[in-house]
Amino acid sequence: MEVQLFFKKCKKLQEELSEKLEMIELTTPEDRIGCYEKSLMEIDAAVRLIKSIVSGLEFSSVANEIYFFKEIKPFFIARFIYYSNLLSIEAAKPNAGQLNLKEYYSCELEALKDFYQQHIDFYEYYRRKAAFLDQKYFVRNQFDLKTKLEPGLYNYDEKFATSHDYLIAQILANDLLEKYLLKSINETEGYVYEKLNDKSPLYWSSSKSGLVELLYALYQTRCFNGGNIEFSEVIRFTEKSLNVNLGNFYKTLHEIKSRKINRTKFLQLLSNHLNQLFTDSDQ
Repeated sequence: MEVQLFFKKCKKLQEELSEKLEMIELTTPEDRIGCYEKSLMEIDAAVRLIKSIVSGLEFSSVANEIYFFKEIKPFFIARFIYYSNLLSIEAAKPNAGQLNLKEYYSCELEALKDFYQQHIDFYEYYRRKAAFLDQKYFVRNQFDLKTKLEPGLYNYDEKFATSHDYLIAQILANDLLEKYLLKSINETEGYVYEKLNDKSPLYWSSSKSGLVELLYALYQTRCFNGGNIEFSEVIRFTEKSLNVNLGNFYKTLHEIKSRKINRTKFLQLLSNHLNQLFTDSDQ
C-alpha cells in the first residue's frame, strides 16, 4: 500500500473509532464495565488492522516512519491503555462511602504523578514538540542503549514498535485518565455539572437537525473548552440545558453530510436572518 494512502486510511479509521467509542458510551451509560469491554474490542480490531498493514509496509522516508510512530500509532494505543485502566479502576472500585471512594480515585491520580516523575525528561521532550532525537525514538531498530529504555523493550514486535512510541501513547492515555479521575473526585464531592437540579427555562423550538448542525460547527471550531472535550459531552449538556432529546446525533450528522445541496442550510439560515436584521436596522 502506498504510504500516503495508508495515512488517509489511518485518519479515517481514527474518526470511525472515535465515533464508535462515543456511541458505546451513549448506549451503555449505566454499565461502565460493559462499556469499557466493548470499547476495548473496537480498539483492538482497529489496532490489529493497522498492524497487519504496517508489518508489510516499507515507509518511503524516515520522516514518514517517524510520523506514523510519533503521531498516528500512539492515538490508538493510548485509547487501549486508557480503557484498560478504566476497566481495572471500575472493576476494583470499593463499594464504600464517598470519602473512601474519593481516596481511591486520589491514589490512582498519584500513580499518574509517579509515572510523570519517572519519565520527566521524555515528557519535556514531547511537550516541547522537540524533534532532534526523533530518529532514535521513532524509527524501528534505531534505539540508543545510552538513552533511558523501557525494561520490556525486547518483548516488543520489532515490525510494529519503536523504543518510545509506547511512551507517547502512555502520556496521551494519562492525560485522558487524569480528566476522568478529577471528574470522578468532583462527583464524590457533589460537584457534578451534568446533574442540574433546576430545570432550565429554555427549550429548543427549532429543528433538532439544525441544533446538531450548529453544535457540530461550534465543536469543530474549538468553541467549547478549547477543543478539549468530546462532542457527546456537548450534546448531553445541551440536551439538559435546552430540554431537548437529540437522539442518535451521529445518524443526524451523517444525514447532514449526505445532503446533496447546501449541507449547512441551518447555519446559512442563521446568517441570512442576522444579515437581514442588521441591514434593516441600518435603514
